[in-house]
Amino acid sequence: MTLDNVLADGGLRPHHYCQPVAQRPADRTALRRAAVSGNPKFFFGSDTAPHLREHKESACGCAGVFTAPVILPVLMEVVGINERFLAEFGARFYNLPLNESTVTLVQEPWTVPDDIGGIVPFRAGETLTWKVMR
Repeated sequence: MTLDNVLADGGLRPHHYCQPVAQRPADRTALRRAAVSGNPKFFFGSDTAPHLREHKESACGCAGVFTAPVILPVLMEVVGINERFLAEFGARFYNLPLNESTVTLVQEPWTVPDDIGGIVPFRAGETLTWKVMR
């Protein structure tokens, strides 16, 4: 699923609403290219927003997407994983030590839960092709 249809595919999907939205295909392409470029000026950052279901499904729903449980598998699907983009460039930019722990991704289908503690995660109910091993 591409970023241009994730918000409104099959009707309004308030749990996929965030700001700002990369609206043009050229913008999305530029973001993907930056992520895999190997240029240390570009590094990963995530802003997960675990808003309760009733706050997202209201007349004045809040912006933000709960991405924490799925961000690495989704990144793997969208751009592939560049370890330096994910783990090194940001730490070096902020003069922080590199993380010594690791995460393992495997190419194994799994279905994102519909609800995690009253919060609907990004891509809820969908099957992703990559999974974080615990």
